[in-house]
Amino acid sequence: MFRQLGVIGCGLMGGSFALALRRAGLVGRVVGYSKSPSTTERARRLGVIDAAAESALLAVSGSDIVIIAVPVAATEGTFRAIRHLVEPGVLFMDVGSTKRDVVDAARRALRERVAAFVPAHPIAGKEASGIEHADAGLYAGRHVIITPLPQTAPALVQKATDVWSAIGAQVLRMTPENHDAAFAAVSHLPHLLAFAYFNAVVNQPAGREYLQLAGPGFRDFTRIAASSPDMWRDILLANREEVLKQAQRFRHVLGALEAALGNSNAQALEGLIRQAAEGRSGWQMGAPRVPGGTGANGTPPRG
Repeated sequence: MFRQLGVIGCGLMGGSFALALRRAGLVGRVVGYSKSPSTTERARRLGVIDAAAESALLAVSGSDIVIIAVPVAATEGTFRAIRHLVEPGVLFMDVGSTKRDVVDAARRALRERVAAFVPAHPIAGKEASGIEHADAGLYAGRHVIITPLPQTAPALVQKATDVWSAIGAQVLRMTPENHDAAFAAVSHLPHLLAFAYFNAVVNQPAGREYLQLAGPGFRDFTRIAASSPDMWRDILLANREEVLKQAQRFRHVLGALEAALGNSNAQALEGLIRQAAEGRSGWQMGAPRVPGGTGANGTPPRG
């Protein structure tokens, strides 16, 4: 059990982590900080935190576990603000959707103290953000990717694994590079495409009328287009190299479909559709086999 959790960023992710630790009986006290004092006060009124800190540094003071749940672009500034209280034995984690930039920021800001940091990415969330939507069960049954640095203290890596497991998550381990390549393909590019597709429809002269005719397929395909603009701006920019690589692959496949359609090549068109249909039908969510990834105990995860 932890004596005190420091939450830096009292939103959906940080608030849900606090509630999950409370429900599991893993923490005695929660102190939170957000850039907006009204957000921190709202978190206190909702019972997500016990006390509001006036700064990120004060949220760390006295804590033996700290979760950094700020936009990825704000990570380095947060590390610099708390650096003097990053001590050995205290577990520091983030929840950012990109990892190479977060790891680089930690190295620059924390220097020799970076051994206390265990980068993490819980594969969980909602379209609705904010502390009002914090949910103790948000991480249950979800994957959490950790990307430890070579100098990360092994005891803290184990402690991070144990914490996420205790709140119901399945922990996998990857390098930051493999993490960003994988999530560019399965998360970041799909968001980019959803944004582009919805804009392409709605910006047509009759686009608003078309929306009135849209059914469940359109709703499901564009669901993630309603995601937070500022958060996804930061994620896409932070992982732009890998996202652009995936966009090129997508253009190649889309080009093949367009060519078959333009040439009225029914056989080629059906073949490409069948390939996708059979692949999607055979795909099941579960413990993934990821390049460079391992399970929580360092062995390849079961797929």
